[in-house]
Amino acid sequence: MTWKHPSSPVTKKFKVQRSAAKVIETVFWDAKGEILLNILPQDKCVNAAKYSSTLGCLRDAIRCKRPGLLRRGVVLQHDKATPQSARLKLQWLQRYVWEILHHPAHSPDLPPSDFFLFAPLNRHLGGMALENEGDLIGD
Repeated sequence: MTWKHPSSPVTKKFKVQRSAAKVIETVFWDAKGEILLNILPQDKCVNAAKYSSTLGCLRDAIRCKRPGLLRRGVVLQHDKATPQSARLKLQWLQRYVWEILHHPAHSPDLPPSDFFLFAPLNRHLGGMALENEGDLIGD
C-alpha cells in the first residue's frame, strides 16, 4: 500500500512480459558446414571444466564427421577467450597439436563468422519468437 495525495493521478499497472532469455551457443564449423553445435543451459556458465569438455566433444565430432581433418590439422578461431580458458587452450594445443587463428577483439576486419555463420543464422531465425531452448535446438 502506498500513501498519496487525494488529487494525485491513479498509478498505472504495466503489463509484465517475459524477457528475452539468452542462451550461449557454441558453434564449430568449417567450409563444409557445422561440425558441432553446443548449447549451454541458461543457469550455467562457461568455466574451465565446461570449456575442456566442449573441446573433447569437438574432437569426437571431428573424428565422426571429418575423419581426415585430425590428421591434416585443426585450426581454431577463438572469440572472447577468458583467462581460465587460456591455460586449457595451451594444454589442448600441446596435446593435440591444434593451431589457433588469432583475431584481435577490436579489429576493423570482420571475422569469418560474421559472413558465413551469423548472416545465414539471422536470415533463418529472423523474427522468430522461440518459447524455450528446445525450439532453438529443433530448428
